[in-house]
Amino acid sequence: MEAVRLIGVGRRALAQSQDAPDIMREAWQAQALAQAVGSRLAMLGPAELRGDALSLSEAGARGSGGSAGPVVGAGGIRAAQLTELGDMRGALLALGVLLGDVGIALVGVASESFEEGAYWQCMEAIDAADESRDRVLEILRRLPDRDDGRLSDRGRNRGRPPVPGSDSAA
Repeated sequence: MEAVRLIGVGRRALAQSQDAPDIMREAWQAQALAQAVGSRLAMLGPAELRGDALSLSEAGARGSGGSAGPVVGAGGIRAAQLTELGDMRGALLALGVLLGDVGIALVGVASESFEEGAYWQCMEAIDAADESRDRVLEILRRLPDRDDGRLSDRGRNRGRPPVPGSDSAA
């Protein structure tokens, strides 16, 4: 399944989550998806982003790994259905939104938690989602703007003021 579509499935599942275990399961699923997108981007993406993509994959693995992972359910691990990135920028934007939604949902779970262990598990999941989202935002910041396989003027001049008299000064 294409990344943007798969991320949309995750956002809908998170929005339909009714209780803390459902939200924790969806947070875990989102982290597994961040790991898969990062891995795919590290293998197939632009060479200048491979290190950042690997960092995203590692952050996702930390957020979805270990024995504290929830029981996934009948649908299995959603990230295993990832077959292509498709629109790389669109996939990263959608993943960033999903991870932000996960963080917000987890804050709600943590604030309603009466058990100390559950509270700290939520806090760790919030940190993991935030770290993964930071990695996504860094990749987006560094992602070159491409027009027919080359950088656009906007991408080349990012962070520098326009040169007076040039086309980018308009």
